[in-house]
Amino acid sequence: MAESEPAVYDETATSPFAATSVARVKPDARLIALLSLGHLVVDLNQGSLPAVLPFVKAAHNLSYATAATIVLAANVTSSLVQPLFGYLADQTARRWMLPVSVLLSGAGLALTGLAPGYGALLALVVAMGLGVAAYHPEGYKTATGVAGARKATALSWFSLGGNVGIALGPPVITGLVTALGLAGSLGMLVPAVVVGALLLAMLPSFAHASAPRAATVTAARGVNMPGAMALLILIVAIRSWASLGFTTFVPFYYIDVLGADPRLVGPLLFVFLGGGALGTVAAGPLADRWGPRAFMQWVFAAAIPFGVLFLQTEGLLAFVMLGLFGAVLTSSFTVSVVLGQAYLPRNAGMASGLIVGLAIGTGGLGVTALGWVADRYGLPATLWTSALLPLAGFVATRFLPTPRDRT
Repeated sequence: MAESEPAVYDETATSPFAATSVARVKPDARLIALLSLGHLVVDLNQGSLPAVLPFVKAAHNLSYATAATIVLAANVTSSLVQPLFGYLADQTARRWMLPVSVLLSGAGLALTGLAPGYGALLALVVAMGLGVAAYHPEGYKTATGVAGARKATALSWFSLGGNVGIALGPPVITGLVTALGLAGSLGMLVPAVVVGALLLAMLPSFAHASAPRAATVTAARGVNMPGAMALLILIVAIRSWASLGFTTFVPFYYIDVLGADPRLVGPLLFVFLGGGALGTVAAGPLADRWGPRAFMQWVFAAAIPFGVLFLQTEGLLAFVMLGLFGAVLTSSFTVSVVLGQAYLPRNAGMASGLIVGLAIGTGGLGVTALGWVADRYGLPATLWTSALLPLAGFVATRFLPTPRDRT
């Protein structure tokens, strides 16, 4: 728990364009799987919050405004604070944050069902958000450190854990609360304690696995490219606007415009988010083969037809197009982290925090603008805007420079 030695692998192992000697280092599948499992548990807690919120609102007689404040607090602490944890992760190898953040996120969410009042509830949600924020930069940096040369592939499996956790959160917490009452949220402690203990036990293995990867490439030091990183953050924010536009307004579109059964909302979101999880895994080997920059440039263009076809079709075909749109659009998630680490090779944790936290969190603010479009021009206009947003991302990616490998 007191591990704080210099993160000797940070400057080298985190760049997907590092020296060729890394190519002979194979990824440690066991450690990557454990990191992915931790990612699943952390995002399981994060994904559970929207589903438990209606129960908490009723139990504490909250207004919609106060309930929205809970969501805001979770978003600020889990997303916008991540660059700070990324900065801390870059200073020394704080791998002890991995088990601590899993336990903190689990405890924060689990105890919401027992919160005596609104202040305590808000504090617990902030604690959960801080756990989520702490895990991602250190997790991405550590996963990159044990990934060998196939960084995009390794990080795609790491990201899969988070995507699965987000998807499983609502049904898991709903099942616990409906079966056991609001105190059933305590059940979320079980996976947090188990996986946190596993990560704690494996901390020496993470340090041992990272060291040889750093030693093989000590001569390779990348060059930070802050301008390129700023452009990449904008591109990730555009992708987030498009993705959140669909997850937020497709359910309203089906219910309010198409008159569909509200029970269809669950399958709709599962298809979109499930497609995104599969796309993340499929993207890794492709990005390793083509290069993350080239992959980012064309994936936005490839997503556009599926978004348009979703709005032009009905029934099962519309579900297929929705799943494909989610798969192609979300497939750039892990690749953008790899590219961000290549643009900031000396600050891998900061790069992860900026992409996963700041860029995606800022992208979430775009949903407010899309809501204004829906109020003024209708839900179809909002979805058309979201479907065509990847075009702006495609144009912006044409200006992404090639990362520089060495000083």
